[in-house]
Amino acid sequence: MDVNFGPDPVGDNKIIASENPSDSATWKWTAADKLFLKLIDEAHKRKMRIIMDYSWNHTGILFWAWQDIVKNQQQSKYKDWYDITAFDDPATPANEFKYNGWLGNNTLPEIKKVDISTERIVGHPYEGNINEGAKQHQFAVAKRWLAPNGDKAKGIDGYRLDVADQVGLGFWRDFRKHVRNIKPDAYLVGEIWWQEWPDKLMDPVPYTGGDIFDAVMFYQAYRPARYFFAKTNFDYSAEQLQDSLECQWKRLNIDNLQAMMNVSSSHDAPRLLSDFYNPNQYKFKATPNDDQAYKTGKPDAETYKRLQLYLVHLFTTVGAPQIWNGEEMGMWGADDPHCRKPLMWKEFTFENETRNNYQPGEKQYDKVAFNLQQYGWYKKLIGIRKNNSVLSAGEMDIVKAEGKKFGYVRYNDYERIFVYFNLETTEQEFRVYVPGNYIDLLTGKKHIGISKISLPAFTSVVLKKIK
Repeated sequence: MDVNFGPDPVGDNKIIASENPSDSATWKWTAADKLFLKLIDEAHKRKMRIIMDYSWNHTGILFWAWQDIVKNQQQSKYKDWYDITAFDDPATPANEFKYNGWLGNNTLPEIKKVDISTERIVGHPYEGNINEGAKQHQFAVAKRWLAPNGDKAKGIDGYRLDVADQVGLGFWRDFRKHVRNIKPDAYLVGEIWWQEWPDKLMDPVPYTGGDIFDAVMFYQAYRPARYFFAKTNFDYSAEQLQDSLECQWKRLNIDNLQAMMNVSSSHDAPRLLSDFYNPNQYKFKATPNDDQAYKTGKPDAETYKRLQLYLVHLFTTVGAPQIWNGEEMGMWGADDPHCRKPLMWKEFTFENETRNNYQPGEKQYDKVAFNLQQYGWYKKLIGIRKNNSVLSAGEMDIVKAEGKKFGYVRYNDYERIFVYFNLETTEQEFRVYVPGNYIDLLTGKKHIGISKISLPAFTSVVLKKIK
């Protein structure tokens, strides 16, 4: 752990200086490490699990092995860990040191790829591995946090693996075996994203066949949902949404589908409120630097309403809903770096924020504060999902897809829940395919002996069958 987040940075740096970073037998627990272990313990007491985020594809330039290479060049024990194309020649005044960084970024030197047997193309899976020395170090790091001091009950519960398409499938197969041998129920989720930006997303199938990841960050389900629920230039009908979702769902195993990380926003994407407020193509020209017309201020009332409907879908559809921290507070923000603004905690007061920095005219301002209404909506939806296991593990069938009317049923052998959305501009009627008594989990209102239900414009229901 970063010593600056612990209670004793000075003491921690002394501990680190006494270690041999390449020998896990010498590693010790710093005060910062112990604080994180305490966090894991407290989370487990609350029946929560912690997933760590790692990149095995590259490191920063301050990483100890890289610093050794910078200092010792060809004499470094770690020179084969990285994809170095030329070392410095001390006999010349120039610095000939060259290497490959992630996507050309020299501050993120890439771990060397080996045993490549298929063509390596960004956005496509390929067969290959990474340097053995770097790999064994990574495996030691993974084990340290999965089972601190050999106790897997005290360790983390899985890994989110960054830029997974940049690393060969052979490495990921080995990594899965290593992790599962330590902790059989550890959750592994890979980040795969663009095959061809900004139009084509990657196929998750090569990564979810049972030998690599349990899930991927499922942007493939969010993009069509955004085009249906938000008001954009790529407006989807319910029929298009059904076609897009079923195309993704039908090629996945049910276990993987139910474990998918249903990502809507992240540190790498616009916040949901801003994404719903702007009509642009998903992730394309999603900052005012790229498009001066991109709206960065507080969204209008219609955006909040549309997002509330999408969130009902997120928490009732198949897969695991994900919340990028701050969304539940009601934060807005364009694509990176605007999505990484400081969190607006309830106990702090913030200055008003300019909403038209990139546009001509007199400056306008928005009040920035924790949004209790938005927070309450998230809490309600989380409660509904937690208290109805069919929403996590049940099967799902789409029962209505017409125009801007969309509906589906989640079911198992014991219960069923119908979810309907009306994004038409007028009240619409929906058929309840199993007539009977229902309760709307969003409002608590009971509907007795119904076979159909009418929904006002821009509303939804989550109907649970009752006796």
